[in-house]
Amino acid sequence: MKILILGGTGAMGVFLVKQLKSLNHQVVVTSRRDKISCKNITYVKGDAKDVSFIKGLLSNNWDVIVDFMVYSSLEFNERISLFLDNTAQYVYLSSARVFNNSKTPLTETSLRLLDSLEDKEFLSTDEYSLIKAKQEDVLKKSESNNWTIIRPYITYSENRFQLGVLEKEEWLYRVLKGRAIVFSKELCDKLTTMTHGLDVSKGILAILGNRKAFGETYNITTGTSYSWGEVLNIYLDILEEKLGYLPKVYLLESNKFIELVKNNYQVKYDRCYDRRFDNSKITKLLGDHNYIELKEGLRSCLELFLKKPEFLSINWRLEALKDKFSNEHTSLKEIKGIKPKLSYILNRYIK
Repeated sequence: MKILILGGTGAMGVFLVKQLKSLNHQVVVTSRRDKISCKNITYVKGDAKDVSFIKGLLSNNWDVIVDFMVYSSLEFNERISLFLDNTAQYVYLSSARVFNNSKTPLTETSLRLLDSLEDKEFLSTDEYSLIKAKQEDVLKKSESNNWTIIRPYITYSENRFQLGVLEKEEWLYRVLKGRAIVFSKELCDKLTTMTHGLDVSKGILAILGNRKAFGETYNITTGTSYSWGEVLNIYLDILEEKLGYLPKVYLLESNKFIELVKNNYQVKYDRCYDRRFDNSKITKLLGDHNYIELKEGLRSCLELFLKKPEFLSINWRLEALKDKFSNEHTSLKEIKGIKPKLSYILNRYIK
């Protein structure tokens, strides 16, 4: 098959590309950075949000387009006909964050926030979970059925380690600098599901070119849930073994944590829900598949990451607030640039 992957360099895309490399499919992957092509994998540098760039790629006939990009409603509506008209199968990355709270394991037909919530203020926003649900509806209302919707939940890899709403730059960076993790006391008791990027990519692979998947939606998650407190303890155990010291943790009340992260809706309408999933639909396509156990998966990923830790940019305003809560201090030598230094000083010592 000829497969085009848009934005295929993230936690799921990297593993999908690795698997496709071992097969005989011809794969083109878009990237905003220069990457070395090899064997049957060709990287094309460009912005997959640029319509002219996309139109150039779509001049080829594709058997499958896998779309990992995040679009506004306007951007998606402008592109969807292009995608559906220029491929045999369009695979759209949605998210299991679209779901409302549920006392039973979530299936593909469980109630979504968009359809069942009464918070008008929230529903008037372009929050990620709502945008994804609206774009799902665009596909379902289209005249075509050559699409497949996939809904991963929280995916981890050797470059992505989430803790509640915190990315690695917001908690693991602090650990490696000897400072405390600042987290939510309330979230410690909430259930979540974390799935290795390799398992998600295998679910996607089972969908590619599969006509049974046309016009269908799949939750691609493990079926095992853990509390965020258990996830935190798994991280702590592995890090203590690898670093030789037990990282410190400072737990905040929910109102203080929301004030800190400024991510009220994701906390309120996702992380504060108990998330459990029924993954039987995708498992039927996967066949005899054993999902990677969380502790084993996090250990292997963390070991790889710790050999050469690399972080994206650090938000020094938030770091200052965390230091204020945990009564810690960051050396100004650690902070690069005058403006970040001033932001840290202002928020840590003056405000």
